[in-house]
Amino acid sequence: MTSTETVDGARDTAGPARPGGLAVCPAQPRGPLAGPGGPDGLAAALLTPEARRDPYPLYARMRRDDPVHRSTQGIWYLTRHADVEAALGDLRLSNDRDRMTRAYSSLGGDLKALSRLTERLGRVMSNTDPPDHARLRKLANKAFTARRVEALRDGVQRIVDRLVDEAVAAGPDVELIEAVASPLPMSVVCELFGIPDEDRPRVKSWFSRFGRLSEDIDKSEAAIDGYEEYLSGLIRQRRREPGDDLISALVATQTKDDRLTDSELLSTCFVLITAGDETTTHLISNGVLALLRNPDQWARLRAEPTLIRGAVEELARYDTVTQAIVRVVAEDLEIGGRTLREGELVYLFLGATNRDPERFEDPDRLDLSRPGNRHLSFGHGPHFCLGGPLAKLQAEVAIGTLARRLPSLRLADGAALEWRDNPLQRRLATLPLVHRP
Repeated sequence: MTSTETVDGARDTAGPARPGGLAVCPAQPRGPLAGPGGPDGLAAALLTPEARRDPYPLYARMRRDDPVHRSTQGIWYLTRHADVEAALGDLRLSNDRDRMTRAYSSLGGDLKALSRLTERLGRVMSNTDPPDHARLRKLANKAFTARRVEALRDGVQRIVDRLVDEAVAAGPDVELIEAVASPLPMSVVCELFGIPDEDRPRVKSWFSRFGRLSEDIDKSEAAIDGYEEYLSGLIRQRRREPGDDLISALVATQTKDDRLTDSELLSTCFVLITAGDETTTHLISNGVLALLRNPDQWARLRAEPTLIRGAVEELARYDTVTQAIVRVVAEDLEIGGRTLREGELVYLFLGATNRDPERFEDPDRLDLSRPGNRHLSFGHGPHFCLGGPLAKLQAEVAIGTLARRLPSLRLADGAALEWRDNPLQRRLATLPLVHRP
């Protein structure tokens, strides 16, 4: 393990990146970054401990030297904001699971785990293309409305207050992910879905597996079995006895001649729970770390709590959880003067686009009142993250509450900040903090 001393006394650490396996969601494999024959220079750089600690200098070189880069394996890396924004809205770049699997298979990589697990997960909404995706999104949007999300604010505040109370009672040391950032989103999602208190530990254990699908295939498949059986039972129950929860709303959602099937309900619930869990956890932890490393902005937020909504947008831009997403070319197209051919894989580096000086003034500076903050952290176009508003609401409440109730919060002296080794995600293992009672 390697480490780097930071200006605040904490140490960033990163173990050697494992080149094989799958990424956080089953349709985002990380293996091809170091595929058959070994990685090329750029891919190798992305997998280093240095890039895990701080990928942004490397992204700057990618944008400057080769913003539409084709690897020796025929995989494209896009890093400019304008190119990635256009790509996210271009239907010639596909997110379809079957196309993705064929594209990876053509590289000669081992996709047995990917194929097996993604097939078990069924037609997940974020891994389909129009017109199927548009149809499912329209039905889901009728149930998962902005009003429903905003109505959760008071409940989220109660959960955050309870978690902070427990953290304060435990003493001046607090590990933020364990104490607040991880339990919050699963509690909120369970409330949203009407999952009884006694069932929540089981649900949490299943979904914690979905972030580590490649580590133990048998355990992952067992988690999928448990999820399918449990949620199928809830769906049947809500069909018989609807309540005021989101599953009941999804069950009742229909247009004149369409409705969600049970399989589609399972998949939509999967998208919302996973997006609301890991993404929210690390939006909060990455955001708090960024604030504590920029004490002038932490002081601004404490003095001006009304900044919180814009602050969360800026924190999402500054150190986004999802660093890159993958698409496959469904039809030849040109980007940045280069021709991308049907069947080729394309990595869209959201983390690089969010620091693009062509789009953002002084992009490496954290500015909680940044104007025109059109970042791509939650996607763009037809696949804009359905759970994004819920993740941002929770981050607003959690970070705002910490600023108000624990103004003395700081990084623990000598804390080792270990970044997980998936190059497509920016996730801390722990965030050790100290507050003055």
